[in-house]
Amino acid sequence: MTSQTQPPKRGKMVNGFDPADLSALPAETAEMVARRARLLGPAYRLFYKNPVQVSRAEGVILYDRQGRDYLDCYNNVVSVGHANPTVNAAIKAQLDRLCTHTRYLQDEILDFAEDLLASFEPELEHVMFTCSGSEANDLALRIAMHQTGRKGIIITSEAYHGNSFLTAGISPSMGENSALGPWVRRVPAPDSYRIDAADLGTYMAARVAEQIHELKRHGEGIAAFIADSMFSSDGVFAHPTSVLAPVAEVVRQAGGVMIADEVQSGFGRSGERLWGYQRHGFVPDIVTLGKPMGNGYPVAAVVTRADVIARFGTEMRYFNTFGGNSVAIAAARATYAFIRDEGLVARAKATGDELRAGLLALADRHAGIGDVRGSGLYFGVEMVADRATKAPDAQLTAAVVNHLRENRILISATGPLANVLKIRPPLVFGPPHVARLIEGLDQALSAVAPG
Repeated sequence: MTSQTQPPKRGKMVNGFDPADLSALPAETAEMVARRARLLGPAYRLFYKNPVQVSRAEGVILYDRQGRDYLDCYNNVVSVGHANPTVNAAIKAQLDRLCTHTRYLQDEILDFAEDLLASFEPELEHVMFTCSGSEANDLALRIAMHQTGRKGIIITSEAYHGNSFLTAGISPSMGENSALGPWVRRVPAPDSYRIDAADLGTYMAARVAEQIHELKRHGEGIAAFIADSMFSSDGVFAHPTSVLAPVAEVVRQAGGVMIADEVQSGFGRSGERLWGYQRHGFVPDIVTLGKPMGNGYPVAAVVTRADVIARFGTEMRYFNTFGGNSVAIAAARATYAFIRDEGLVARAKATGDELRAGLLALADRHAGIGDVRGSGLYFGVEMVADRATKAPDAQLTAAVVNHLRENRILISATGPLANVLKIRPPLVFGPPHVARLIEGLDQALSAVAPG
């Protein structure tokens, strides 16, 4: 592997600031970074070689203290845009009335539960509220383990599912220094760039079956398979959509639970369906939702089949002081209504089609782009040193991301070899924003690509 294709050391952020570069920063930025490290400690990370300071935001634009605007092409948590006035008004109004937990009877949580569950298949009957996607995935794993009496969890090779103790243990993308759980097994992601798409469903199901067998050989069975249907941390593989149904069949035959992690791929992100797993034509046993549910307000959820939660609900108790509190539900209801009333799923499809066309046009002009893949407003652009060999180019990826940052366009990078541009803007992204992003990418690739 040449220096051009060397991946970052495991445990480092794909697109992170290196503290060793502090002296290269502008004085004001360096002072703030040093203060941050002194007060918050060494575990926090910053994006970009030259970190971005932000003071306010609106829609898809962030502003620093000098009033300079940054096009946000990355933050899916604020799903309906930064400082969305509809969501903020709902939060403020509820704060003026009541903020309490779920051990009292309240109409609002029941009304929202009915609305939300109506968007899922009839088999998914119950919803439990949490504060974050990490909590939702943690709870989903607990339910699966309790239901099956087993501990085995199968994930994709570079998955990210949260930062609680249990979910960090199924998140290999956090790096080599973050230990995986003893009964966690990995399978390759459905790499549509390197594997024939027609074979991917069979390929994935066979790899999962191998790991189920491996768990049994070591004295444990499968509790659950969990995946994000966009395979976000694995490099963004949106197609084909024939991958997860065969996996579900294998998992259920072995008595396991199928968990769809919709934290990144849900709420219309794909532009095709409200929930990403629905593109794959199967119904999970458990679905997990994250903070895009409340436009960044800490609210998330677990949606389950009745038979999957029955044993856990009878033999255990679930309580969360802030999960599903009055204000969290107000934020979630307003966000959900905004997505529905503004037609943001269809809008993500239309804007995404325009973005795809722009990215493919760039690929015609820039040899560093090996593959463009995605759906709706979620794209991965794989950067390569050689299209013939498909050798990954992490250095080019980082250079493009940082060139864009210097021109006030914010994206990130993903994938096991850190060579995939990750584009995932708020759902209110529109044609003018697409034009600015494509122009910026064209300039970046012209400036930093070899030759």
